[in-house]
Amino acid sequence: MKRLILIRHGSTSAVRGAAFPVDEPLDRQGVEAAMALTGAAGRGIALCGPSLRARETAALLGLDAAVDHALDECDFGAWRGRSLADLHAEDPEAVGLWLGHPDAAPHGGETLAEVHRRVDRWLAEQATGDGRTIAITSGGVIKSAVAIALGAPIDATWQIDVTPLCFTELHAHDGRWSMACVNAPLAPVSPQVAARNLAAQGLESEGADGAAEEPAAS
Repeated sequence: MKRLILIRHGSTSAVRGAAFPVDEPLDRQGVEAAMALTGAAGRGIALCGPSLRARETAALLGLDAAVDHALDECDFGAWRGRSLADLHAEDPEAVGLWLGHPDAAPHGGETLAEVHRRVDRWLAEQATGDGRTIAITSGGVIKSAVAIALGAPIDATWQIDVTPLCFTELHAHDGRWSMACVNAPLAPVSPQVAARNLAAQGLESEGADGAAEEPAAS
């Protein structure tokens, strides 16, 4: 059986401002929240999207994650850095087209349908393996993955909530995905468990004095 843990990156200025992302870093709250969860993602093959916020989140969670471009957020083109409210006030027709037609890209970037197909291909590849994979990615990718796993239409993604630093777990049996949980909060772990999880990723944790902490005996 393949277990896939999808974690949304920590908060950023764009997340807090309800804006389309640029390649912004985590904000202070995002950094602090991720640091409090070091080791909480557990053990497994670690992947992350190429965005700075995804890579920072993976590192703060204690994951030695390989970048996978299939996990990148949608390219929102000219809308990057703009809030949906401002765009709607400026050009409500374009926003309405984007919301109602997944094949439309009035921003000049990637369509939601293209992102959905990209995630579908990635899930098909993941379903052929086994073990546990942890992927740090964006809300849009996770929403598409949930809809695909459930066999739901693409517009179902609008009804799925994905919160920063929450996880969604999918299981694959004979190439078919099932849902284990959606948008569940990561829970902090003890320093001993964090150390074991970091050691499994080939990393080390630091004690209060800054020295490398030895993994606890299992």
